[in-house]
Amino acid sequence: MPPSPALIDSVEAELGYRLPASYVTLMRSHNGGMPHHSCCPAPSRTTWADTHVAVDGIMGIGRGKLYSVAGEAGSRFWIEEWGYPPIGVYVATCPSAGHDMIAFDYRDSGPDGEPRVVHVDQEWGYQITVLAPSFVSFVQALRPAGEYEEED
Repeated sequence: MPPSPALIDSVEAELGYRLPASYVTLMRSHNGGMPHHSCCPAPSRTTWADTHVAVDGIMGIGRGKLYSVAGEAGSRFWIEEWGYPPIGVYVATCPSAGHDMIAFDYRDSGPDGEPRVVHVDQEWGYQITVLAPSFVSFVQALRPAGEYEEED
């Protein structure tokens, strides 16, 4: 079910950040789930691989589903329970069961600006790696897992 304008406003108020317009647009047509192309090139090695990170779910906008941005296992959960740095909104999960996450990083843009998309690696002291300058460029960068099979 697509998020209503009222739900989007209330989730943004709760999180303290304006969600990127491109993310909101995508969530209006498909509110969360597993991306078909699930690997994003990374500029440097991570605990996942030498050249990329894997994404196994993009959180939808809402509170009702466990893995929605304001849900029980949403953005605040990762900050409060796992100690992830409070840099913005944790928006996508990785196959590591919580040992790395994808986030909207608002440190440079402020809470109303266009955040970068970053990989945060809990296994390496919450190392932050910039993956894309925006959500739309992050989605455009996603590649099929098969392109990386030999590396894995």
